Amino acid sequence: MAGVDRIGAASLENVSGFEGTEGGAAGARRTAEPDLRIGRPLSELDTPTLLLDRAASDRNLAQMVNFFHARPAKLRPHFKNHKCVTLAKRQLAAGAVGMTCAKLGEAEVLVAHGFPDVLIANQVVGDAKLARLVRLALRAKIAVAVDHEDQAVAISKAATAAGAVVDLLIEVDIGMGRCGVQPGAPAAELAQRVAGLPGVRFAGLQAFEGHLVNVLDRADRTARAKAAMQQAIDTRRMLEAAGVPVGCLSGCSSATYDSTGTMAGVDEVQAGTYATMDRQYHRLVPEFATALSVLVRVISRPGPGKAVLDLGVKGAGGEFGVPEIRDYPDVEIPFFLAEEHTVVRNAPDWPIGQVLQLIPSHACTTCNLYRELVVHEDGVVVDVWPIEASGRLA
Repeated sequence: MAGVDRIGAASLENVSGFEGTEGGAAGARRTAEPDLRIGRPLSELDTPTLLLDRAASDRNLAQMVNFFHARPAKLRPHFKNHKCVTLAKRQLAAGAVGMTCAKLGEAEVLVAHGFPDVLIANQVVGDAKLARLVRLALRAKIAVAVDHEDQAVAISKAATAAGAVVDLLIEVDIGMGRCGVQPGAPAAELAQRVAGLPGVRFAGLQAFEGHLVNVLDRADRTARAKAAMQQAIDTRRMLEAAGVPVGCLSGCSSATYDSTGTMAGVDEVQAGTYATMDRQYHRLVPEFATALSVLVRVISRPGPGKAVLDLGVKGAGGEFGVPEIRDYPDVEIPFFLAEEHTVVRNAPDWPIGQVLQLIPSHACTTCNLYRELVVHEDGVVVDVWPIEASGRLA
């Protein structure tokens, strides 16, 4: 993978020079005691522990950036996937143009660590949040999604009073059925009303084909996702024909990066999971490696072929189904609804105390449960990165 090496390796060597607070645990260790886990084999770690295979993640970062290197759309990764500042810095060092967030609190973490350009791909509502938003906009370039004039007016008033400017992206509902104004005339009319407000700048459109990203058949997923995104592109063309410039159409995902992300009229791809990967997304885009796992131990062997692990839904997101166990694809997990236990069927002859790596079905909700990523290569711990935005729900 020469292209991956071309962009990835040299760029990632310079992560520590990123403007702002120096990333990860490395900076903290200059003034604190060294983490004694570094240099130890994974088998000696306590469990459960959230792990990241650094080499696999770096290959994923470079592979995604390389895909867009000669294409019009650029990569704006979704921070909600891992919520880890060091990993976000590595994404920018590899060639991403900025970061996407799901919550204002995540954006605050990024700006505090020197990130200059952040999109909050969500609606920001309420006086307390608006006060935080405009303070943030005085420190960095901030964009926010809106789907109603009332949201835009409230942001306009707060920004004007603070002397700030907030970029607005009109969110267009292309089938997700969540937030978003309807495509075509409703979205175009809202954009025209927003464009005249003080303290804000109409920066473009946002659309997410999230209702289609889990379609397993890739050809079917591609066709349906492109048809959905075309609605947002047509809305863009309608606005441009009316003389309203559309600076950006932002959307897409790790599962549709090579379909909707290649459409003329799409400018930014908000892919997130590619940085870590999980069981579900690896089924969708197997060209990316599963770099994320949770180190677990066998704590009970209550019967023949049955094993119990020391992790349940409090330690791994399960909304996309049960996890799998690395290197044991044929092992069945019939029960994963307990808070602290996973039950394994047809287990090999694992002794009590056996260390395993569990691959969660959903990386985003898994990372939100932890406060750090223990980073490894070749089975040895090489670093520990804080997950600074863990639990940032507001």
